[in-house]
Amino acid sequence: MGSQCQIVSELQRLMEIMTELRSPDGCPWDREQTHQSLTRCLVEEVSETLEAIDEHDMELLEEELGDLLLQVVFHAQIAKENGDFDLEDVARGISDKLIRRHPHVFGDEKGTIEKADQVIDRWEQVKAEEKKQKGESSESTSIFKKLPPRLPALLFAHDIYKRAEKADLQNRMDLDMEKINFLAQSLDEQKAGRAFFELVAACRKAGLDPENSLRSFASIQMKEAEDTEA
Repeated sequence: MGSQCQIVSELQRLMEIMTELRSPDGCPWDREQTHQSLTRCLVEEVSETLEAIDEHDMELLEEELGDLLLQVVFHAQIAKENGDFDLEDVARGISDKLIRRHPHVFGDEKGTIEKADQVIDRWEQVKAEEKKQKGESSESTSIFKKLPPRLPALLFAHDIYKRAEKADLQNRMDLDMEKINFLAQSLDEQKAGRAFFELVAACRKAGLDPENSLRSFASIQMKEAEDTEA
């Protein structure tokens, strides 16, 4: 209980510090920030957090998670000042969502799910049920709907292929499936990393942007799969 109280008090302290920074007598830089102006900071903090994870540096990870939390508190404070929502609303929303989308843990479906893939499928089912209850349109049934628009090209391509494979549409893409299956048989992290790095190096020598190249090709494959799905 003491540890929980300490966590709550430190979060409250952080919120009070941010309120003071944004006050008329606070910091000029903090006062002039908006949701839009902070987007670059958010991306940078996420990148630095990922670096700490890659380096297995727990001390640095603790620090970077603090910086990332600051961004959440910052945006929540701006929203509170605008009368939109506050940090309590954010926490309540995600807590309620976690409970709703884990009926196998918090609901009447305990013991029905044992594998991670099943969890993802159930999550999407509950998500669809929530949209239906809200009366949101379900006209768009594309397997690629609502892919995050700013995903890095590699994650974008990965998600497109994963969704196409799940819908059994990957064979209809403009891909050499025989080559893909052959490569997958002997591929490991080291070989994959080398292949990616060498391809990036080749792109540089050819004057190509690997990020744009992959995003463009992935977008074409997504369109082909969508046309097939329709």
